Amino acid sequence: MKKEYQRYLNYNKQFDKITLLEIISLLIVIAGNFGFLYEFIFYYFNGGMKNFYWRGGNFLPWINIYATGSILIYFLTYKYRNNALKVFLISLIISAILEYISGWGMLKFAHKRCWDYNNEILNFGNINGFICLRSVLFFAISALVLVYLIIPFIYYLTKIINKKIFLIISLSLCSIILIDEFYNLLFARILKLPRAYDVYSKIGIKYVKFK
Repeated sequence: MKKEYQRYLNYNKQFDKITLLEIISLLIVIAGNFGFLYEFIFYYFNGGMKNFYWRGGNFLPWINIYATGSILIYFLTYKYRNNALKVFLISLIISAILEYISGWGMLKFAHKRCWDYNNEILNFGNINGFICLRSVLFFAISALVLVYLIIPFIYYLTKIINKKIFLIISLSLCSIILIDEFYNLLFARILKLPRAYDVYSKIGIKYVKFK
């Protein structure tokens, strides 16, 4: 494993299409789950440690912007992975741009405020409530974990697990997540079906509904 890790860091290896698909599929799952867990815990403290709230818009514990960010960071930092400072700075910039554009775009075009750092703790460097120093620093540090731990571990798994089995596992997990996402994002709205918020609210789970 140590030898493979050194090869990952020091050689400009181009992954084959199947391995790349496996990596992206698992990044979507892992990063989205990680983002949910982070927000689940952070907003518990932000709310005075009184209640836990379900975050995101899905039945499963997954938030799409974290998955999107992880994929962008992967492709834009891969060739700099032997320089942690560059990975950190690029990830910080990517995170800030993605978060600002996403927050502004949702408010501008969908008239929904998905987050507002004006109303949160540790919001130093807050710009229009869309980004703050705490958020982009956290995302940049998380990117280091992504680039130097998660991605090489996934790559290692592709080497020790049967390729067909690993492909089926990674695609299946990713498909479950994306079905949930597209159901709540599109199909439930179009077909007037119950969404995650409606179901969880009825059974007593506190759910954050976007304004």
